[in-house]
Amino acid sequence: MAAAGRWLPQHHADTARSANAARVDRKTHQRQRGAVPESSSDGGAERRLARKSAKPATSGAGGPGRPADLNRGYYVRPTVFGHVTPQMKIAREEIFGPVLSIIGYDTEDDAVDIANDTPFGLAGFVQSGDAVRARKVANRIRAGRVYLNGAPFDRSLPFGGYKQSGNGREFGVFGFEEYLEVKAIVG
Repeated sequence: MAAAGRWLPQHHADTARSANAARVDRKTHQRQRGAVPESSSDGGAERRLARKSAKPATSGAGGPGRPADLNRGYYVRPTVFGHVTPQMKIAREEIFGPVLSIIGYDTEDDAVDIANDTPFGLAGFVQSGDAVRARKVANRIRAGRVYLNGAPFDRSLPFGGYKQSGNGREFGVFGFEEYLEVKAIVG
């Protein structure tokens, strides 16, 4: 986790520098480092981040406060938490911001159980060296979208959540169908 404090998202064209670098396009990078929309001048975002990071989770990087290169506005530093358990508030609530909570698991079934033991289901992420295995795990996760091995956002595919992350879809054919009215004529 110590290295996470020095990590900066890279543009996909810069990945030649490091095969292990996370690939994030510039637009995504700016949005993730962008203003926290629900912030207010009273420091609300910082208090929420501090409240959700209660012990025994440990912050390996980031935390409350603006990124060092920003001296004004409502921003939160990208933050990584380790030693998170599925029962912690930080693992149970949706956090809309550049925050990563790392939860350990013992088996693949354990990982899927943890992923599905939430009232939310907007998106999930699966990393694996075995693409077939990753797809099998992704099929078991109750989320509207599951990204495999850092796949980019694709507006041609439907986007929307399961459970308390919402009903309905945006983008793709399913997004268009939200605007259609279906009629049945009987007899």
